[in-house]
Amino acid sequence: MADFAAIVLAGGAGRRLGGADKPARRVGGRTMLARVLDAVADAEPRIVVGPPSTLGLPIGVRATTERPPGGGPVAAVAAGLALVPNAVRSVAVLAADLPMLTTDAMAALRATLSMVDGALFVDADGRRQLLCGVWRAVALRHALDAVAAARGGELAGAAMRAVVERLAVAEVAWSDAGPPPWFDCDTDDDLRKARRWAGDADEEEAR
Repeated sequence: MADFAAIVLAGGAGRRLGGADKPARRVGGRTMLARVLDAVADAEPRIVVGPPSTLGLPIGVRATTERPPGGGPVAAVAAGLALVPNAVRSVAVLAADLPMLTTDAMAALRATLSMVDGALFVDADGRRQLLCGVWRAVALRHALDAVAAARGGELAGAAMRAVVERLAVAEVAWSDAGPPPWFDCDTDDDLRKARRWAGDADEEEAR
């Protein structure tokens, strides 16, 4: 058993991408979900939280769905964390539409974790990237419990910010050359930019 797990959130309607299955869109010849899973290849377990369309996952990757379905990111994190053994010390919480995420970026987050509850990337304007971070599993569980208690036991519809504000967080800026690992693809323009970074010959590759 590894001491590091990963929860990848693959829900969401993808409305700004025409209702597309966002994690299945391709960048650099691979789906965005596959690229995120590659960035945490050393995690055990790796858990994808999303609708049944996330079938066809790599061997060893587990799938689950938040309750109720469509309950939002906090409910999804809780569903994923329920599958993480108590012995696992740290867990990544990642969106499934981060095609520029790398193992080096994950190592940078994990390296800052020893003295805090969690580490998040921040963008050039200092905005926290709430779904691109690594957390001490015990602290994350306690924060989820606190949010649930404050909402009468209900996590559906809760904001991820409500979880993060209960934790001691290290903010990590990405200063290396190259695309920011926290870059997410919410729109067609975002997807085109990611494909340019990945060197795709055809930006409309495999919609």
